[in-house]
Amino acid sequence: MFITRFACSILLTTIFCASAQAQYVWLDEKGHKQYSDMPPPASVPKSKILKAPGGIAKPTTTAADDKPASTTSEATQKLEKPVTTASKNEDFNKRKAEQAEKDKKAEEEKTAAADKAKNCDRARGYQQTLNSGVRISRTDKNGEKSYLTDAQREQEAADVKKALAGC
Repeated sequence: MFITRFACSILLTTIFCASAQAQYVWLDEKGHKQYSDMPPPASVPKSKILKAPGGIAKPTTTAADDKPASTTSEATQKLEKPVTTASKNEDFNKRKAEQAEKDKKAEEEKTAAADKAKNCDRARGYQQTLNSGVRISRTDKNGEKSYLTDAQREQEAADVKKALAGC
């Protein structure tokens, strides 16, 4: 007796819940699914109606629904590949990697510019020293001190001038 009542209550609940489900399903202009127990607006073409009370709506082509082939193929591509969480994550990770690459490149360019400015300042200082006429000494690999000759000084001045041309 109890089992019979329980089975009847489940059967009645199932029948009433089935009638409460959405009867129409269609795609709006953005490609999002819309659910309703009311028919879609008249602006929605029949080809975008996915489900109607009588079952799945069959796409029919009317003169109003005819579109250029490129628009139709774009719409079908959007319909074929719905936006999922995985594809959103993939797009996000791609944008994140691109941004990290841009940031890294900008940092490298900033470092290179700072190094170039530092080298240019050093070259200008050395040029001033060469032009001042002060004796310049160097230490060789044996630790002995030697002074630049006039020819060496001119060669150094020419090298510094070439280096400063890029500054």
